[in-house]
Amino acid sequence: MGRMIVSAQMTIDGVMDSLEGWFVQEGDHDDRGFEQLLAADAVVLGRETYESLREYWTTVTDDRIADHFNPIRKHIASRTLTGELGWNSTVIEGDVADAVARLREELDGDLLMYGCGGLARYLVGRGVVDEVRLWVHPVVWGDGVRVFHGGDPVRMRVIDVTAFDSGVTLVRYQPKGAA
Repeated sequence: MGRMIVSAQMTIDGVMDSLEGWFVQEGDHDDRGFEQLLAADAVVLGRETYESLREYWTTVTDDRIADHFNPIRKHIASRTLTGELGWNSTVIEGDVADAVARLREELDGDLLMYGCGGLARYLVGRGVVDEVRLWVHPVVWGDGVRVFHGGDPVRMRVIDVTAFDSGVTLVRYQPKGAA
C-alpha cells in the first residue's frame, strides 16, 4: 500500500503562490525533493497546480526532474476539466478522497500531491493524507495565497525537521487521525 504525501513550497509566512522572487532555486534541498519524486508512483494535482506545472514542465528537457516528472502518471482533481488531458494525466471521477484512498491501496510507492490549498485541506480532513511536507524558504513575502487557506482547523504532529545549508527547512507532519 502506498502513502499519500502532500508537499508544498512556502515562505516563512506561509505564502505558496507565485514562486518568483522568493523560491530558493538551487541548493542541497534539491536532492531531497528529487528523492521524494523518485519515491512516487503517481501524482495528484488540483486543476490550477496541474495547469501551471504543465505549462512549465512540458517545455523542459534533459533535466533529471523533468525526465521523471513528465512521464509519471498524474491524477487531476477538477470540476471543469474533461476529456483527454495529455501529459499522462487523467481527471479523477467522483469524490477525490475516495479516489485517493483507492489509489493508495493500488500503489506500492507514494502518491504525491504538490500544492497545499483547498484540495489538500479537504483530503487531510477526509483522513487520506499520511504526511504533509512543508518546504519553508527563508523569506517573509507578505501578500499571497497561503497554505491550507480557509476551512476548519487541522491538527498535526511533527515527524521530523531538516534544515538545509540552502536555508530551506523541511518540516514533515502527520495529520492527526491519518491512516
